[in-house]
Amino acid sequence: MAFKINVVSNVPLTPLKNHTEVALTFLQQVGYLSGGSEGPGAARQMRESVPYRIFIALMRNMERGRTVEQMASRLKTTKATVYRHINKLKLLDILEVVDVQMPEGVRRGYRIRYGNLAKAWNFVEAHVQVAMEHYRETVDHLQSLMEGGPLDA
Repeated sequence: MAFKINVVSNVPLTPLKNHTEVALTFLQQVGYLSGGSEGPGAARQMRESVPYRIFIALMRNMERGRTVEQMASRLKTTKATVYRHINKLKLLDILEVVDVQMPEGVRRGYRIRYGNLAKAWNFVEAHVQVAMEHYRETVDHLQSLMEGGPLDA
């Protein structure tokens, strides 16, 4: 499985007391939400965006799985749009697939891994650590190649 995250210099958002403000800033920092526009209506526009609303839907009652169809219906969008944003969250590796009991039977759904964002974040940190170790190996290898002989023009 692929893994993708933006890593930017940041300060903890702990002084902020509004969960919406923390979530919006955090989701932008890690690359789930695009930077969006600036100006007085930008925060409202981001709060109303489908990717943000999907994330918040998953954060509410994290133990419960939700199907793509449920999210698409609730958010008044297409299943393709929900899948696009679910796949972004899957790239962060914070989602897990769960069975969701529906009237017509069991369906595939998604929830925050372990029903707990803090626990799910451990997976993200492990992925980042492995990626950084691989970058280090590549940098060391490139350094030794550069020191070892003539460079290609």
